[in-house]
Amino acid sequence: MAVLEILKYPHPILRKRSKAVTQIDEEVKKLIDDMRETMYHAGGIGLAACQVGVPQRVIVLDVSPMDPQYSYFALINPEIVFEEGEVDHEEGCLSVPDCLEKVKRKERVCVRGLSPQGMEMEMKGEGILAIAIQHEMDHLNGILILDRVSRLKREIYRNKLKKEKRKEERP
Repeated sequence: MAVLEILKYPHPILRKRSKAVTQIDEEVKKLIDDMRETMYHAGGIGLAACQVGVPQRVIVLDVSPMDPQYSYFALINPEIVFEEGEVDHEEGCLSVPDCLEKVKRKERVCVRGLSPQGMEMEMKGEGILAIAIQHEMDHLNGILILDRVSRLKREIYRNKLKKEKRKEERP
């Protein structure tokens, strides 16, 4: 297993809609293992393949540090098939460092996809699991946390990045 580089905003791959996995082969299984290792290494609770530069519809999640009733799982070609309720929750993102913002999400979701073994899976979640699923699904569709906040907050974050970049460029 390897720890992969996590792409940071404004990398263009983060804005592309990921493609469906057509065959679960050893390459896809290795990607999932590496994503899991990368997520744990970075201290995250979820990761989408596009965040490590692979624009495929694969996510890994483990919200157990925040809600021990859930454990690690990976999903290939996930789709949300049911959602209800509404909740505001403060979210962060490994691809958008130092950005913690309140985001409006569905309170409960049901997601369907394939396991790494190719079996159809369905998972119901609420609370932090539902939020994490929606966050990773956004990544698969080229949507970032910055797209879910006000224009003002988005501009403040962009300006902060520009300022940091200028600081790095100075001798």
